[in-house]
Order: sequence, then C-alpha cells, then structure tokens
Amino acid sequence: MQNPTAFYAGVRSITGPLDQTQVNTIEALLSAASHWSVAWLAYGLATAWHEARMKPIEEIGKGKGRPYGAPGKYGQAQYGRGLVQLTWDRNYERADKELGLGGALLKDFGLALTPKIATEILVRGMAEGWFTGKALRDYLPSPLGTPPQFTEARRIINGTDRAPAIAEHARRFQDALVLGGWG
Repeated sequence: MQNPTAFYAGVRSITGPLDQTQVNTIEALLSAASHWSVAWLAYGLATAWHEARMKPIEEIGKGKGRPYGAPGKYGQAQYGRGLVQLTWDRNYERADKELGLGGALLKDFGLALTPKIATEILVRGMAEGWFTGKALRDYLPSPLGTPPQFTEARRIINGTDRAPAIAEHARRFQDALVLGGWG
C-alpha cells in the first residue's frame, strides 16, 4: 500500500470510525491477500464488512430457528462464525482440511473466530471456491471490478443475499484501494 492514509480515509467513508480490532483485521486481510487484484481484495473487504463488520464474530442469534442452529455431527451448532460467517458441518470440515488443522476446528468451531484462522478462511475460501463451488476468478477476472461483477460475486459466499448492497461496498472499497495505491 503506497498511501495508507488515503486508503483508510476511503475505508472510513464506508465504515465510519474503526476500532483497533477492525484495523487489525483489515491489516491481516491486506497481508494475507497481498497477491490479490484490487477487485478481489475489494470484494474480500466488502464481505468481511457485511458479514462481520471487520471483526471475527459469532452469528447474531446463533442460528436460532434455523437448521444450522442445531448441533450437527460434531455436537456443535453449525451457525456462522468468523469473517465469512462459516456455517454447516461440511464447511467446517473443508476449512479444517484445507488449513491443515488436523481436526482442531471440528473439535472447536470457535477456532473460526481467531483472527488468523478467520482471515485464512476468507482469503483461501473465496479464492478457491470452498463455500459454494464458485471462486473470485469466476466473477472478477479483471484487475478492477464493475458493479455487475461485484453483484454476481456474492454467489461465492451466499447466493444473491444482499448482493447489491455488498456490491456497493465493494465498489467503494475498490475506490479506497486505488486511492491507497494498492497493487
């Protein structure tokens, strides 16, 4: 990042004031995704903002009244955790395997809340298509994304739920990254 001050001014125009945990999350994403294009990183930041307000969190309501709110085969409720709100046993299994955690995540889904693991799940999961079989490359082939591409990219995480709002966040994060001299 050539101009972090300009980047964070752009980010704060989206998020408002940031606390230190949020800044740490952004810095972790910038580091883990250092090889990503502007469009990919903008969409990753928009996802972390939409799903978790830039803090690895447990899903509000913990899945109450939803099938994934009940304990699964690992004895834990499968509600969303982390920066992408990882849900369902199969997604915890995939993250555990891909990150080489040796079953630790399956014993404690709460590990998805740790900053390092939450960041790795977002970065690798979005790039490799862990969640829906769709990956960033499927929707964002160019260095800069367009509003329609950002809207379609929601399919990486969760169908089309709130896609236009997240696309607008991605567009604004992309502007902030360009201002900051990313890439």
